[in-house]
Amino acid sequence: MGKKIFLAILLLFVPYVMKAQVSVTFTHDTTFKGESIIRKMEGNLSNVLTEINNAYDGKREINLGGLPMTQYAKEGLSSLWANSSFFCDDSYVVVRMWNFSNGYMVRQIPLLITPRDNSGNRKVYQEAVVEFDVSGNISDFKFASLVQMGESLEHAGDPVDVERKITILSYCDRFRTAYNTKDIQFMQQVFSEDALIITGTVITSKAYDGKPISSVKYKKQNKAQYIANLKRAFDANEWIDVKFSEIGTNGEGGASIGITRSTENPNLYGVRLRQEWKSSRYSDEGYVFLLWDFTNEDAPVIHVRTWQPEWVGGKKLSDRELFSLEDFEN
Repeated sequence: MGKKIFLAILLLFVPYVMKAQVSVTFTHDTTFKGESIIRKMEGNLSNVLTEINNAYDGKREINLGGLPMTQYAKEGLSSLWANSSFFCDDSYVVVRMWNFSNGYMVRQIPLLITPRDNSGNRKVYQEAVVEFDVSGNISDFKFASLVQMGESLEHAGDPVDVERKITILSYCDRFRTAYNTKDIQFMQQVFSEDALIITGTVITSKAYDGKPISSVKYKKQNKAQYIANLKRAFDANEWIDVKFSEIGTNGEGGASIGITRSTENPNLYGVRLRQEWKSSRYSDEGYVFLLWDFTNEDAPVIHVRTWQPEWVGGKKLSDRELFSLEDFEN
């Protein structure tokens, strides 16, 4: 009788254990020859996702000690976990692997997130981006700014152009994650010393006929002012959840995100995104434009960041009213 009870209890726990395990397979360019590094990266990501699932089910912290991740990646994953708990609901994940000169990347890792904002059992779909160093260890783990972009970028131009756009997208991912994890140090590093920050605010006044008139008033800040204000926002909010979605030329519904390259300086790129900002004390939706400088490939910087409200006086801002690269080229 004791053995039967033991077997019955064991069977009850088998589905639970199997659900936590995640198997990973990478697809890749047929010209890539490196099956051993592929298998290593697949195993490393499988271990990390499985530990995330175990931590979620056990309502505990992630055990980072034995995970095949760099210290930077561990700190990033820990910061994400502090802001929201999440898990991979797929037991078998198949994703495209991108190989670059300094490592590898996979996107579209499916996650379900439970925000730490007292929203009950609400779960939100989110994709993760994982980067690997040349040895196959995980060097970064972050939430994707724009879901489903790996697949669309695969058809966005020649390989060199695609690699640069994915690199830009990766930094946008890191930029967005820095808001969620309140990483003020990264923000200080990513903005150039002469950065220009422009923020729009809707102003409503009454005309002579008594009807309200709405317009956008723009405020300029330098880097020091913006970082100081951002630090106050980080300190004042218990949690922050920022999301980007694709917009702009060849953006929404197109084959590529809204990335444009300067005709005057080939290292300058404009990126236009739709931003959703939610926090414990404030929320808004609007459009962000970022002017990235990739002169230093290993440490690109932002020269310009703008934010504009999505709606003004009951009307959406038109495409021509939104900031773009050509507004800052001359």
